[in-house]
Amino acid sequence: MAGSPVGPAPAERTLGAMAMIGAPRSRLVLPEDARDLSGDFAHRHPVAVRFADTDAMGHVNNASYLTYAEIARLDYYEQVTGKPLPLATHGAEEGMILAEIRITYRNQAFYGETLAVETRVDRIGRTSFAMVHRLSAPESRYGPARLIAVADSVLVMYDYQDECPIAVPDELVRAIEAYEGRQLRA
Repeated sequence: MAGSPVGPAPAERTLGAMAMIGAPRSRLVLPEDARDLSGDFAHRHPVAVRFADTDAMGHVNNASYLTYAEIARLDYYEQVTGKPLPLATHGAEEGMILAEIRITYRNQAFYGETLAVETRVDRIGRTSFAMVHRLSAPESRYGPARLIAVADSVLVMYDYQDECPIAVPDELVRAIEAYEGRQLRA
């Protein structure tokens, strides 16, 4: 199942989108948690927990959350731009790389649950941008709806040939700002 943007249809959010149309904001209701991210999100992506994602303790292994954030990050990019992520292995000369990520774990998740990964971009700099993710589980046989983890990351635009950071393209900045409905460039 594709991501669940809570905003305009992909055709309305093309890379060349100029107006600050903004996606309707969304925030899943969960019990309060002091480490939860504040605010709402323009993008939500469901991730089904596979048995292979779990460890000997029976819960999702901490490394799997990196993959869940990656899945949501790639879907976010494709929703915003209307294009697949450019990959060096497919001949792209420029693309986006993950430079840093930090995850704060709050509760366990289990095989059979479908987690929601809410995502937004909080800041756009010259060569990088900051993205945050809020991972949650709905009420299930494992308990009530709950915050599973939060993550913040830095993504860098990258020249694969010269192996160095490059400026975030103005076209991408406009598309992200239009999707988020606000100015983000620092």
